[in-house]
Amino acid sequence: MGGFFGVSSKHNCISDVFYGVDYHSHLGTRRGGLAVYDKEIGLQREIHNIENSPFRTKFQDVFDEMRGTSAIGCISDTDPQPLLIRSKLGVYAITTIGIINNAQELIDKYLISSGGHFDAMTGGKVNNTELVAALINQKDNFEEGIRFAQDIIDGTLSALILKNDGAIIAARDKLGRLPILIGKRDDGYAVSFESFAYEKLDYVDEKELGPGEIVEITPDGYKQLRKPGNKKRICSFLWSYYGYPTSTYEGVNVEVMRNRNGEIMARNDAETGNLPDLDYVGGVPDSGTPHAIGYANASHKPFARAFIKYTPTWSRSFMPSNQKERNRVAKMKQVPVVDLIKDKDLLFVDDSIVRGTQLRETVDFLYENGAKSVHIRSACPPIMYGCKYLNFSRSTSEMELIARRVIMELEGEEGFDHIDEYIDGSTERGKKLRETICEQLHFASLEYQTLDGLIEAIGIDPCELCTYCWNGKE
Repeated sequence: MGGFFGVSSKHNCISDVFYGVDYHSHLGTRRGGLAVYDKEIGLQREIHNIENSPFRTKFQDVFDEMRGTSAIGCISDTDPQPLLIRSKLGVYAITTIGIINNAQELIDKYLISSGGHFDAMTGGKVNNTELVAALINQKDNFEEGIRFAQDIIDGTLSALILKNDGAIIAARDKLGRLPILIGKRDDGYAVSFESFAYEKLDYVDEKELGPGEIVEITPDGYKQLRKPGNKKRICSFLWSYYGYPTSTYEGVNVEVMRNRNGEIMARNDAETGNLPDLDYVGGVPDSGTPHAIGYANASHKPFARAFIKYTPTWSRSFMPSNQKERNRVAKMKQVPVVDLIKDKDLLFVDDSIVRGTQLRETVDFLYENGAKSVHIRSACPPIMYGCKYLNFSRSTSEMELIARRVIMELEGEEGFDHIDEYIDGSTERGKKLRETICEQLHFASLEYQTLDGLIEAIGIDPCELCTYCWNGKE
């Protein structure tokens, strides 16, 4: 995924941007970067690899190395950024979030037509943020350039641009799949993916950009360069999985939604007769925990943390990129509370089930520590489609998705004509999907949140939500 943060201030803003960017560390594991504007020095830029250590340790010397009254920074799960660009629009820094599915097509077209070149990374890959800059530079101003880039990119593009006069341009993707929020303080403005990042720095909520809206921010205020569009498709996974608990999007807090989501799941289980006899309800930490608290409260079953995730030396922000080592680290992080596991009937709520590999290891770990039974609930419906709008999943093929893989095993490709039935746990196909996954992953039972239940938990107009990964509808 990735996240960004920026400040335009009347004073040196390095401290604010350092902490604001660090508060986005849950959104990415690969690169961190800062770009700063100072009236005397001009634009400065620094990028570090954060795969083996968190953002704050790599940038702890930034207070001595950089200064300025405007700055942008990012946590990136993809390419190094922000980039410094020199073009007919001037010198500027740019950072982006999103995905470009037609990158090669755009590279071929604009590399050939311009007679220019791109800086190639290892393996010849082009940095997507540099490609975005090249597209923006096709036009005569930033607003036209951003609109042009968003219109021809197959995927999603949100961006922050730091100009050589200290102004920041913030552009939300044209369907508002990701958030951008503005905070206000007496000495300037902050712009952020996560609202709590500026709230902790004493900024107050000022504005949430609409889909496709573009604004220019200075210490004295902001002006709209492009009005928001009428169509919105904000990602539902913001609330169920990768959003931080203290964040609020479209007026809906993440933690509140997750508690409500768990309550709805428990209600559904009770109504369908799928609520098992339990000693404890728990969450797969960390994001499954609030869903589990809601489930426990509504089902009147005791909540307990039967195992704890050990994070002092292996936090989310520096997991290894190798999948085998990721699985090993995930196992090493799980420390059991045997008294809450041995001879107990347990139910765990996970935020989602993607491949199922780590969840099977978690369940096996619980049985190894004496659990009598382990029931699993997924806080969202079965994931049937790889996301083509955001790069939040490491899956390279839809057949890595356990729900897809099981359907193929049960019926072959013909089964994909009945995905709606497989999603619905009341149908024969839906029951068979759940039974098969239980057999493969050693669950005592498995139920998924319904799509209607998830939408109810979020509580905004269904037409404004993107649910593509579950039902394939754009």
